[in-house]
Amino acid sequence: MSDDADQLLVERIKRGDMQAFEMLVVKYQRRIERLIGRFVRDVDLVPDLAQETFIRAYRAIPQFRGESAFYTWLYRIAVNTAKKALSDMKRDPVLTESALASTSDEDDETNRPRHELSHDETPEALMASREIASTVNNAIEALPEDLRQAILLREVEGLSYEEIALAMACPIGTVRSRIFRAREAIAVKLRPLLDTKQGQRW
Repeated sequence: MSDDADQLLVERIKRGDMQAFEMLVVKYQRRIERLIGRFVRDVDLVPDLAQETFIRAYRAIPQFRGESAFYTWLYRIAVNTAKKALSDMKRDPVLTESALASTSDEDDETNRPRHELSHDETPEALMASREIASTVNNAIEALPEDLRQAILLREVEGLSYEEIALAMACPIGTVRSRIFRAREAIAVKLRPLLDTKQGQRW
């Protein structure tokens, strides 16, 4: 239903309806900013790069054929925009304390352990939950770029394997392999905290 609604808005944009484009910006701006924030850890740059992403998307709308979901297409533009910015600045997208703090306070989707804690939990449980969330974030940031993109698209953005394959321009089998390897790498970091058995997924 959402993809169909997006496609209808795209058709309106192609006919010159700016309000339709504004609706897509409102719908996806926070997700795009969150995504760019995974690459560019300067929080002041994120809104500018998100705006540049939407400008590029608007200019490229005539070439959008609907072969993939609109968000999948928009995601690729956002990633390319972020990568270009990093290349231009010759900067490495390293996770910093301030960046982690800025995203953890606002991003309810990537910090579910913190937000799903029960009201009667102990301070020890709260501390353990935060440690787990921090460990997961650090483990994701340490992944190779292809594995990091795959796991973020699956677990954070909720895309299907087919959508991820389109977004990353690779076969579905490669997507499954990358997600499996990413989960295993994260599990290795979590096992000391969770005392899980070898082979058990997080």
